[in-house]
Amino acid sequence: MLRPKVPTNPTPTGLVVPLAVEPTATVRHSPPLAPAAQPSPRPAVHLTPATGLALVGGGTAVVLIVGAVLVSMLLAVAITGASVAVCAVVLRSLLASGRTHR
Repeated sequence: MLRPKVPTNPTPTGLVVPLAVEPTATVRHSPPLAPAAQPSPRPAVHLTPATGLALVGGGTAVVLIVGAVLVSMLLAVAITGASVAVCAVVLRSLLASGRTHR
């Protein structure tokens, strides 16, 4: 059932000599299938002007909401970075003043 297949190497002339292949499975032909049903000739979707306007409005709302979330996340990162920088300056100042007063 599980027999490894040894790859064939080309001869120096470039001709490939295949190994003898043993059939491992039998093929059974099934009877022809019944023809598939034809799709109905009706159109898929009708877009009215109101539907198009609703889609544009919904897309605009999604873009604005995602933009607001991303801007607020960027602002949070900027505020955090600024506060860490202020803390570093204060600590540096305290350490420097501690060395000069001794």
